[in-house]
Amino acid sequence: MRVFAVVVSLAASSLVVAPMSVQAAGGDALFKKNCANCHYTDGPAKEKTIADQMAKKGPELWYAGSKFQKAWLTDWLQNPKPIRPLKYNSISAKNAGDHPKSSAADAGALTEYLMGLTVAEVKAGSLKPNPSVQGRAIFTKKMPCGGCHTYSVKGETQGGLSGPSLVGSSKRLNPDWILAYLANTKYFKPVRDMPDFAGILNPKDMENVAAYVATFE
Repeated sequence: MRVFAVVVSLAASSLVVAPMSVQAAGGDALFKKNCANCHYTDGPAKEKTIADQMAKKGPELWYAGSKFQKAWLTDWLQNPKPIRPLKYNSISAKNAGDHPKSSAADAGALTEYLMGLTVAEVKAGSLKPNPSVQGRAIFTKKMPCGGCHTYSVKGETQGGLSGPSLVGSSKRLNPDWILAYLANTKYFKPVRDMPDFAGILNPKDMENVAAYVATFE
């Protein structure tokens, strides 16, 4: 009877674990079928020239699991809304917001796959959101980041259009990724308009800015 109980217990455990692995595998196939024409997931970064960057149809996703928050990603895949005010790789054309929608089942499978794409460069638990005065001062005045990025303060949206919007980053972005991106931008995007903050800000300043950005609603 004891042996039978162990077998049953192991079988029950496999039933609990299997759906996630199956779903992730299904997400891999779904991604290759529906998403790989615009996005790539095999890192590290492939772009070496401006021409490489301009040839891309959508952002790279090889570090998606380190960048995004899972709940947000699942919801966004079912009801995608523009993150960039302007069309990808454009400085003038408005983003049409025509990203395909996924069913709930497909969104779940894609999310499991994408959240598995993590990088050691992002240290888990290294930062918590914090509306720091120092971070706000650097973001709005010293840099200023609002020249390229849209953000929201007390419900009022402001800022530039050339970069991705930071509205809702508290739900979209992993705070640890924000810090890692500021500290080593060229690792994630070797070809970009954004400056290398590692040569401008000290580590504490970058922590303050990242913590501040992580609070945006």
